[in-house]
Amino acid sequence: MNISKIREKLENEKGKVIHFKYNGARNQIEEFNGTIENTYNAIFTIRLNEDNNKIKSFTYSDVLTEILELIIE
Repeated sequence: MNISKIREKLENEKGKVIHFKYNGARNQIEEFNGTIENTYNAIFTIRLNEDNNKIKSFTYSDVLTEILELIIE
């Protein structure tokens, strides 16, 4: 899979509730539910379901390198 295919897949999943698993620094794992709000050239933004005012942004390479995992049901 390459970055353009990841971008296309995320654009198709826009607006759907997705479970995310973020593998952070020093083996810290954060799991959250959210919806993909916008996709841009280098990043995409996620609005968290738990806190509607909070938005996180990630790069497509985060998905490619499995730093961010998407669990689509």
